[in-house]
Amino acid sequence: MRLTYLGHSAVLIETSGHRLLIDPFLTGNDRASASAEELTADYILLSHAHGDHVGDTESIARRSGSTVVATVEICNHLAKQGLNVFGMNIGGSHEFPFGRVKLTPAWHSSSFGDGTYGGMPSGMVIEAGGKRIYHAGDTALFGDMELIGAGGLDLAFLPIGGNFTMDPQDAAQAAALLSASRVVPIHYDTFEVIRQDPHEFRRAVEAVDAGECLIMEPGRTVEL
Repeated sequence: MRLTYLGHSAVLIETSGHRLLIDPFLTGNDRASASAEELTADYILLSHAHGDHVGDTESIARRSGSTVVATVEICNHLAKQGLNVFGMNIGGSHEFPFGRVKLTPAWHSSSFGDGTYGGMPSGMVIEAGGKRIYHAGDTALFGDMELIGAGGLDLAFLPIGGNFTMDPQDAAQAAALLSASRVVPIHYDTFEVIRQDPHEFRRAVEAVDAGECLIMEPGRTVEL
């Protein structure tokens, strides 16, 4: 499995024969390492409906014929725009051609720019190629992260920006609960209000012995 961090919360996952995009906010993101026009995807997975996560979903999905996987409220909204969708809900899991996706809770909010309700926000656990990845989406720290990590995690993407999500200290506590082999900070520095030092997060993770902290600049790839 190849994972590429694209900036903000956007991640490209390449498995054997499939390309997955998570929260592809590229246009309008000065830190994005790729443009929407450069990317294709078989599946686009969305954590919630906010514009800095839905991002370029529509343009990429139309061009690539992608299937969008998200809560039923998000999928119903996007289906009206003619996109291929597969609706799920919190706690549900489904076996796709590339592997299994389970939607997990996230403490946040979720609505489209026009005010349309986007259902409950979510994180997601992706199992593919013998690996287990957690993308927390936008969330506060919550104790049930221990349950999410109970099956073992090869890598967890955790927001550290504060203000809208966990800050570095709370995210380090999340890493301790999850017990992932590796943790990667996301959702920081894109806007002034979420400026953070990822090295502070790494020091906090090391202080609680919560796995390896991998700081990935946009465009960096890691193999699992």
